[in-house]
Amino acid sequence: MIAMARATLRGPKIITVCLSILIVLVLVTVFAPWLAPHDPIQVNLANKLQSASFDYPLGTDHLGRCNLSRLLYGARFSLGFAALIFVASLGIGLVVGSIAGYRGGVIDYILMRFCDGVLAFPNLVLILGLVGIFGPGLWQVVLAMMLVQWVYYARMFRGMIMSLKERPFITAAKISGSSERTIILRRMLPNVLPPVAVMGALEMGWAIMDISALSFLGLGIQPPAPEWGAMIHEGKQYIRSHPELMLYPGIMILLVIVTFNLLGEALSERFSVKRRLEKE
Repeated sequence: MIAMARATLRGPKIITVCLSILIVLVLVTVFAPWLAPHDPIQVNLANKLQSASFDYPLGTDHLGRCNLSRLLYGARFSLGFAALIFVASLGIGLVVGSIAGYRGGVIDYILMRFCDGVLAFPNLVLILGLVGIFGPGLWQVVLAMMLVQWVYYARMFRGMIMSLKERPFITAAKISGSSERTIILRRMLPNVLPPVAVMGALEMGWAIMDISALSFLGLGIQPPAPEWGAMIHEGKQYIRSHPELMLYPGIMILLVIVTFNLLGEALSERFSVKRRLEKE
């Protein structure tokens, strides 16, 4: 699907289309209370498993809740908390990676050996283990994913900072008497923004996938919260009689992940991030 979309749209067109889709989704998350025709968690067994109608454009689920309303509110959980996980993990990774890359020595060795230890285990396995320790729930999933994800950013930032600190303009800044804080914030960080934009687009898709997967397994966001992965979990017992209960949230997850992946690849080509990283 991604290959077909890339063959149809190229360069700036992909970025424009993907950003348009994401803007619409963000607006949906913001205005969900006004767009949703019904309360997403209100149970009405008299209306359960209804087909699409004027009152319920996408029908109802096994508890009589409006599918459209739950999809709209589900975007808040999937997109909102994926963004929170990315921003928090990125911030921690940026601080740790910058310190390790710029200072080097013992500090770099200790921090990177810790990161190597975390990276030795599969991502999802570690998240499942931490959720098992913390217990199921939304904030437990957010904390577990943050504790695992930041090491990837720390490794990337460390490599870029180590490469940049040997550049002539950094040497000139040191000679001129600029402080370490000024050099890192004003000289180095602007040069790593393109890779961060690419990573943000790609990692958002993975974060949404992990949140949905954990909710599907019953370890993430708990009912009756309208989250897409949890909706798939609740609808699986009706897969033969009412497959739309799984189909609707599945399409939304697919749409968001494909959009972020296409945006990430387009930004990578736009900023020549891959070639830049290979040179460094």
